[in-house]
Amino acid sequence: MTTTRDSGSGLAPSTIVVRSWKAPIAFAIFAVLGAVLFIGLARGGDTTYRLSNDSDAIVLAPIVLPANATGIATVVLMVAIAVYAFLLVRSARKVPLWLTTIFAILFLLGFLTWAAAGSTVPLVGLLAGALTVSTPLIFGSLGGVISERVGVVNIAIEGQLLAGAFVAAMVATLTGSAIVGLLAAMFAGALVSVILASFAIKYLVDQVIVGVVLNVLVIGLTSFFYSTVMVADPELFNKPDRFQRISIPLLSDIPILGPILFNQTIIVYIMFALVPTVWFALFKTRWGLRLRSVGEHPKAADTVGINVRATRFWNVLLAGAIVGGGGAFFTLAAIGSFTKEMTNGAGFIALAAVIFGQWNPIKATLAALLFGFATNLQSTLSIVGSPVPSEFMLMLPYLVTIFAVAGLVGMSRAPAASGKPYIKA
Repeated sequence: MTTTRDSGSGLAPSTIVVRSWKAPIAFAIFAVLGAVLFIGLARGGDTTYRLSNDSDAIVLAPIVLPANATGIATVVLMVAIAVYAFLLVRSARKVPLWLTTIFAILFLLGFLTWAAAGSTVPLVGLLAGALTVSTPLIFGSLGGVISERVGVVNIAIEGQLLAGAFVAAMVATLTGSAIVGLLAAMFAGALVSVILASFAIKYLVDQVIVGVVLNVLVIGLTSFFYSTVMVADPELFNKPDRFQRISIPLLSDIPILGPILFNQTIIVYIMFALVPTVWFALFKTRWGLRLRSVGEHPKAADTVGINVRATRFWNVLLAGAIVGGGGAFFTLAAIGSFTKEMTNGAGFIALAAVIFGQWNPIKATLAALLFGFATNLQSTLSIVGSPVPSEFMLMLPYLVTIFAVAGLVGMSRAPAASGKPYIKA
């Protein structure tokens, strides 16, 4: 929308005001959906949230919420937030991230309380499972942020995760060392990135096409070697040494958060350190400034002496190594062995988290946590006997992904040179 303001000099310069109604409309849709479910299809009874296990150092009393009253309260608050978001956009102001976060928490609370009415929800188990599902998504989203910030669209996250999972399982089994398996997984992810970077940067092939081809190639190769090598002798090739959980003294005894955050494997602790490190390096260091300048305006970066192609190449390799390390989580921590196509589309959800997170490491991590929570929620609701059809529950994580990227992300802009090959004049 364009508005005209008088500058006081007789001239009337035009000011471009861009309003995005995505977030308010999405809020309104979810508020209506909440009203239909929580009020129109209200379920009687109470929902009990179990906050700790009997074996915990500190045992907390469960929280009991009446399903009807909680549903009404959440709908009222969601409607208020939707109205406030409309007013913000109408006045050409941006809907803040914290408001979207509060709205999402309210809807999830109302939905979970409604769906589990008359049952007990193991809250710690639900959140711990969500973190487990989110871990490879976070590694994938961090690699995607680095790659796209430097100007290369990384559709091959799925292939990098799968390659990391396969190589980690085989190398860890052969060497008897999970650490060596993790390093091998990082190498495998970087190797996939070498192919992506070579074709996209040196030979100027369309980056999306290269990424799709690499995904298909890795799926085919891993499936072939799994069927012909691993299945034939799983004791020799597919029984890796796994990372054990490391409980941090005192911190692991903190109610709710302790068992979730401080009783994890080394890969999760690496992830905890990696998220702020990538953010700091990307926005507070010379390396990050060079990387972002190449992704925004490679010609300007070239004129000040930055080697655009080399910067892109090595940072795409770094991104691939990070994603490959995330793939190792499947086989060295979560599952304990490799199975065919075990990533199951996690790379594409990680790519959606990059977009939803507006190419910011912190926001992309939060988006990955949201998608991981939605994925784990289907299992929890199936256990407590939710009235929601099982087919819908299987669709839930993907529906959340679509709504988040299409509706809640609002105005976002990818790095200006992302996906565009640089040809030096």
